[in-house]
Amino acid sequence: MNITSQEIRKKFIEFFKEHGHSVIPSAPVVPDNDPTVLFTTAGMHPLVPYLLWERHPLGKKLVNYQKCIRTGDIDDVWDNSHLTFFEMLWNWSLWDYFKKESIKYSFELLTSPKYLWIDKNKLAVTVFAGDEDAPKDEESAIIWQEMWMPKTRISYMSKKDNWWWPAGQTGPCGPDTEIFYRVGKEQNPPVWSTVETDEKNWMEIWNNVFMEYIKDEGGKFNLASMQNVDTGMGIERITAVLNGKITVYDTDIFTDIIEVIENTLSKKYDENTKKSMRIIADHTRTSVIMISDGIVPSNVDQWYVLRRLLRRAIREWNKLWNKWQFLTPIANKIISKFEDIYEGVKKNKQKIISEIEKEEKQFLNTLENGLKEFDKLLKWFEIAFEKTWKKIDIISGDKAFKLYDTYWFPLEMTYELAKEKWLKVDEEWFQEAFKKHQELSRAGAEQKFKWWLADNSELTTALHSVTHMMLAWLRKYLGTDVHQKWSNITAERLRFDFNYGEKVPTEILKKVEDYVNDIISKNCTMILEEIKKVDAEQDKTIEWSFWEKYPEIVKVYTMKDSEWNVYSRELCWWPHIDNTSNMGRFKIIKEESSSAWVRRIKAVLEK
Repeated sequence: MNITSQEIRKKFIEFFKEHGHSVIPSAPVVPDNDPTVLFTTAGMHPLVPYLLWERHPLGKKLVNYQKCIRTGDIDDVWDNSHLTFFEMLWNWSLWDYFKKESIKYSFELLTSPKYLWIDKNKLAVTVFAGDEDAPKDEESAIIWQEMWMPKTRISYMSKKDNWWWPAGQTGPCGPDTEIFYRVGKEQNPPVWSTVETDEKNWMEIWNNVFMEYIKDEGGKFNLASMQNVDTGMGIERITAVLNGKITVYDTDIFTDIIEVIENTLSKKYDENTKKSMRIIADHTRTSVIMISDGIVPSNVDQWYVLRRLLRRAIREWNKLWNKWQFLTPIANKIISKFEDIYEGVKKNKQKIISEIEKEEKQFLNTLENGLKEFDKLLKWFEIAFEKTWKKIDIISGDKAFKLYDTYWFPLEMTYELAKEKWLKVDEEWFQEAFKKHQELSRAGAEQKFKWWLADNSELTTALHSVTHMMLAWLRKYLGTDVHQKWSNITAERLRFDFNYGEKVPTEILKKVEDYVNDIISKNCTMILEEIKKVDAEQDKTIEWSFWEKYPEIVKVYTMKDSEWNVYSRELCWWPHIDNTSNMGRFKIIKEESSSAWVRRIKAVLEK
């Protein structure tokens, strides 16, 4: 079959629209109001409130494609399966249909000639095997058999493989059923072949999660009163499968990007250049999406990840050809692929190119500094020889690693320059230091990438409402160009980032603090309205951030007192307090720089 990624995206959305699902936009790759996750790593992340307590304005049946970023395996990017940016196709049932309809939809979409038309003989599934916490999922197995699936193609797997855990320590969870495609060379798989017995020849293409349990604080799994369905299928993987490709880099998702790299380099994509070209294509693609969602290169959190991706792409380019300012044509090709899909890409075209070009220039200076440090290293060798009359012909691992760690100087360049001077590098020591560096980075990433579920406790909800009040007064004193960038709220404190180019004066912070406390003292009420997005966009009294993440019907929260004076009016999709009584006293603890042109306020509610 020859089918493009865009055709797959379109068919998926059309199928679920025909079955009564409302289309919702992709959320930004930076999650809103989450203290532990750097990026949106799965489709359920932006819908957490609706899995727990909120009613979605577009109904109970939803469908979308979601931008996701995962960088935990960044060093493996270039092989057949790892990417830093990927897109997921999702459909949702929020307290509506459950296992039977979900499995039926999946089978119909995959096998129908009108849609993806996969040979059903090349499909297999897994279901939950059961344990002391929850019974064997015979219901899903029976439904699959009713859909056609032979018993020999159904494997029962443990919690490790077929259970979706809560985002935090407690919350919705349950068994899942995963759908696999046969990637072996034979036309039809052998009768004995299952996911369990022949894993290497089966590729997972879709996962249907049935959230029918709630895990409580004691670790017990209780049947949920409201059951949800959450399914996900990767666009990149299903595109490769349907086109009979081993790797996504051989599909339309990447082939034209790699063609631009070939033309810019005047080199062919082959075994000698494949790794570098794949890294350049993947990292530039991810960088375009990050910048379109407001991230710029810097040295902390998401900004640092972006900088690392761009500089890694530049280093790979340097291996192939020492020419600079090369990323612009590649970025332009990627923008052309996404500008009609994601509003932020089209809106921020110039910013994307500007930030990439700026980072390229800056890294050129970094490499120049690295060359200067290498020259200093050579001088040290000359002095050592003059003092001892002993020829030292090996660069110690610590000195080579310092060039890499401090100056981002590529090890490959250190090797090449050393070879020109008839020197060697203590590679064993360097690799040991590099391994420790990776372990520390990965440990830090694991801490950041732990799933976290925003709770709806009284204190967390109150602090969230405070951010609306605070932003309203920041805009009054600092200007209406000030908008929220990100927030991070727990029951103990809030952390609020907003765009502003300089330190906020102490007297302004005091006025903001007094303003919020004045609202609290007036026992103001938070009023919720649901209106059309197009109408909200025209209403200049409504503040909003991340416009593209909102569906066609939006929630507007307005803070008013008993005399109907309005103190804040803002688009939002997270829960709020009903009124400000008994909230406590608001206190700003600190105001500081978060990144370039972004300030951060840390504050608490004192009882």
